[in-house]
Amino acid sequence: MEKQPLPADDERTGMRESGADGHAGEEGQQGSSEPTARAGWNSKIEYFLAQVGFSVGLGNVWRFPYLCHQNGGGAFLLLYVLLMVVVGIPLFFLELAAGQAIRQGSIGVWKYISPRLVGIGYSSCVVCFFVALYYNVILAWSLFYLGHSFQQPLPWEQCPKQGNVTVKECEKSSPTSYFWYRKALDITDSIDDTGSFNVYIVCCLLAAWTVVCLGMFKGIKTSVKVMYFSSIFPYVVLFCFLVRGLLLDGAFEGIAYMFYPKLEIWADVQVWRQAATQVFFALGLGFGSIIAYSSYNPKNNNCHRDAYTVSFINFLTSVLATLVVFAVLGFRAKGKVMECVTRNVVALSHQFHSGAVNPDLMPTFNYSDPSSVPLEDYRTWFKQHGGNISGRLTDCNLEQEMQKGVEGTGLAFIAFTEAMSLLPGSPFWSALFFLMLLNLGLSTMFGTMEGILAPLTDSFKTLANNKTKFTIFSCIIGFVIGLLFTQRCGNYFVTMFDDYSATVPLIIVVVFETFSVSWLYGADRFLDDIEAMLGWRPTVIYKYLWKYICLFAMLGLLGATTIRMFIKRPTYVAWDQEMASEVVREYPGWALAVLALLIIFAMMPVPLGLIRAVLLDRNKPKSRDTNIGQYSIVNTDETPMTPMTDISELDERNGTVASVY
Repeated sequence: MEKQPLPADDERTGMRESGADGHAGEEGQQGSSEPTARAGWNSKIEYFLAQVGFSVGLGNVWRFPYLCHQNGGGAFLLLYVLLMVVVGIPLFFLELAAGQAIRQGSIGVWKYISPRLVGIGYSSCVVCFFVALYYNVILAWSLFYLGHSFQQPLPWEQCPKQGNVTVKECEKSSPTSYFWYRKALDITDSIDDTGSFNVYIVCCLLAAWTVVCLGMFKGIKTSVKVMYFSSIFPYVVLFCFLVRGLLLDGAFEGIAYMFYPKLEIWADVQVWRQAATQVFFALGLGFGSIIAYSSYNPKNNNCHRDAYTVSFINFLTSVLATLVVFAVLGFRAKGKVMECVTRNVVALSHQFHSGAVNPDLMPTFNYSDPSSVPLEDYRTWFKQHGGNISGRLTDCNLEQEMQKGVEGTGLAFIAFTEAMSLLPGSPFWSALFFLMLLNLGLSTMFGTMEGILAPLTDSFKTLANNKTKFTIFSCIIGFVIGLLFTQRCGNYFVTMFDDYSATVPLIIVVVFETFSVSWLYGADRFLDDIEAMLGWRPTVIYKYLWKYICLFAMLGLLGATTIRMFIKRPTYVAWDQEMASEVVREYPGWALAVLALLIIFAMMPVPLGLIRAVLLDRNKPKSRDTNIGQYSIVNTDETPMTPMTDISELDERNGTVASVY
C-alpha cells in the first residue's frame, strides 16, 4: 500500500529532521525524511488482531478483576462503562482518526499538525520505552513459571525441606508465596538491598527479548503473523478456564461476591480515579501505538466503527477474565474457609468435651463430623455465640479470604497459581495459564515497540533505511537496561515503573493531544477532515466531548493522581523474610528522586520541542521586498484547505501568531 504524499509537504519549512545529515529546518528543503512507501495491513482481520492484542493485556487479567472487587463489584462495572463511553472511546477515536488521516507515527502526526507539538510524539516514545523495559520482565517471569509447570507435582505445591525439617519461611507463609518470593525472585527485604543478579530470570529475560525481536524485525509483516496466535490463543484459554472454573465448588460464590453491587462507592473520589485510570490504560491511550497501527490503514477505513468495536471487545475480555479469575479464586477461597470451619469445629468439640463450654451455647449442626458442617451454618452460629466462647475461634469469612493476594503479580503468581495446584491435572492447567500470560504480554509488547519504532523511522530517514538494524539495536538496549529488574530487588523497581513512570506522563500526553486537536487545531476542522476522509460526518457530540468532557476529565485525573502522590508518600509492598509476610514500606529518598526524574525525563520533550520550534520560527526569513529579490505573498483565498493543514501555516498566512504560544 503506497503512502500518498502529505499535503503541502514541499511547502513546509522547519518540519523535517534528517538522521543522515543531522540538519533540520533548512529553508526550501526538499524530500521527505520518511520512506516513500509504507507497509499496510493485508486484511482488516490483521488490523483488528493488532489493535485488540495491544489493548488487551495483562491488566485485563489481574488489574481489572481486583479493582472491580475492591470498588463495589457491579457498581464499579457501571462506572467503568460510563467513563469508557464518555471519555475512553472519544479519545480512542481521536487517536485512530489522527493516525489514519496523516499516516505517520505519533511524532509525525503532531509535527504535521504543528512543529511546536512534536514533543508530544517524543514523550509517547519515551513512555513506551519505559513500559517495554519492565513489561518484558513480566514475560520473563511467565517463561520461568511456564518452564517449571512441566513436572508433577508442581514445585509450588509443597514446602521444601532441609533434612527432615520444613523450611520455616515456607511454613510461615505458603508454598506458592515461598516459591514466588524465594525461588523465582530470591527477593531482598527492601529496595535498598540490591542483591546480586538472578541468573534464571536473566536467561528468561534474554529469551523474552529474543522473541520480541524476532516478531518485530521486519515490522508489522512479521509481528502480525505471531499475533494470529498470540491474540487468539488467550481467548481459547480463558474459555477453557471458565468452563472448568464453573464446575468447581465455590465458583458461584466467588462470582456472586464479584458482581454484588455497592452503589455507595460512587461517592468515593478515589473510585472514580481508579476507574478512569483503568479505562485510560485498558485502551492504551497516549502510547502512540494506536496512532502507529491506524497509520497503516487506507484513508477510507471506518475508524469510527473500529473505535467502538475494539473498545467493546476490550471490555468483554475484562469481564470474561473477571469471571474466570473469581470462579477459580472462589474455589480456592471456599477450600480455605472450609479448612477454617473444620479447624474451629474441632477446637470447639474439644472444649465441649473438656467442659469449658456451656452446653446451651453449642451449635445445633453435627459438630461431631467437622468436615460436613456447612459454612453458612457455622457463620450463623459464630455471629450469635462465637464471642462468648473462650479460645481462638475465628469467623471463616469467604469474602475476606478472596481479598488476599488478588492484585497484580500477587494474583497471577500466588493466588491463581495456588488455586491451579488444587485442580486435578494441575501441571496442564498451570502450563496453559502461563502460556496465556506470555501471549497476552507478547501482543502488548508488539504494540508498545511499534509505538517506538514507527514514529522514529517515519521521522528519520537513516533509521527508516536501517529499520531491521534499529529494531535489533532497540531490543538489545532494552535487554541491557532491563537487567536492572533482574536483581534480587528487581520486583520493587517493576512496581515503581508500573505505578509511576507511565501513569503521570501518559495522562499529560493525552491532555496535550486533546487540547491540541480540540482547541489549537479546532474540533470543527478535525471533524471536517474526518468527513473528507470517511465520506460522512461524525456527530457534533464529539466536538463537545473533546473540548470539555474529555479534557476536564483528564485534567481531573491528573490533578487527583498528583495530589495523591504529594499527600500520601509513595509506598511499595516488600517481602520480609524473617516474618515471611508482605509488609508495606515507604520509598526511600533516592527512590523518590528516581521517580521524579522518570516523570521529568518522560515529559521533557514537550517543552523542548516547543522551544525549538519557536526559535526556528524566529530565525526564518520573513516575506518582504528586498534588494536581492521579491518574496510573493500567499493568497489564502486561493490556497486550498487540505486535511490536517498545519496550524502554524494558517497563523503565518493570516499574519497572526497563536496567542497560546
